[in-house]
Amino acid sequence: MQPELHLGPLTLQTFGIAFGLGFVAAGLVLARRFRELDRPPDWAYEMVFAALVGGLVGARLNYIFQNWDKVSNDLLGNLFSGSGLVWLGGVVGGAIGVLLWAWRKRWLSLTLLDTASIPLALGYAIGRIGCQLSGDGDYGKHTDLPWGMSYPHGTVPTTDTVHPTPVYETLAMGLVALLLWQLRDRLRPGLLFALWLVLSGLERLLVEFIRRNEPVALGLTTPQLISIGMMIVGGVWLARARTPRLAPARG
Repeated sequence: MQPELHLGPLTLQTFGIAFGLGFVAAGLVLARRFRELDRPPDWAYEMVFAALVGGLVGARLNYIFQNWDKVSNDLLGNLFSGSGLVWLGGVVGGAIGVLLWAWRKRWLSLTLLDTASIPLALGYAIGRIGCQLSGDGDYGKHTDLPWGMSYPHGTVPTTDTVHPTPVYETLAMGLVALLLWQLRDRLRPGLLFALWLVLSGLERLLVEFIRRNEPVALGLTTPQLISIGMMIVGGVWLARARTPRLAPARG
């Protein structure tokens, strides 16, 4: 692992590099997809920028909400601080940013959701590379498996041999992104996004069983509960699409 890269007087955080690369990769995939859809390729970078700004704002506000007692004495300083970003707030904020962008472009549609599903999976996969390189505590529980590893120099160090769960997630979501790309023109509008909901929810549900997060209800962690919700929505969506509509009654 390598939490930091030192280039002369400049110090770069590897998590930040992976974070940025995730958005760049998402933009490249979106640009190609927009060309296929006969939409302006520049929309890709507008959409990514909207997701980035919305995600940062959402993650920051979510952190402040969760840590109000700690930050209320310096609200303005904590609002613009570079630390303390919450994943869930980032997802919600990024989604709002993209929806506002699409509303402005008059492109609120199921095709928008399908188009977003592939870069969502790819960006997540690349982002987890940053978690692995920085050793930021997203690793799993103790394991005796031969590929278990320790993170003695991570930002959240451990000398115990643990599951390298960021690696698992990068591989899993990379495969999901590849599958969705192969299916991008083979499904009815909306179903690619529904499939992303099911697969990404399933991936996170399973990996949480070997991560260190504490359960909050029914023996499940917060990400697991969110994942189950995603899987239910996506599963119902897919099931309804497979159910033939009844013909209207005659007479």
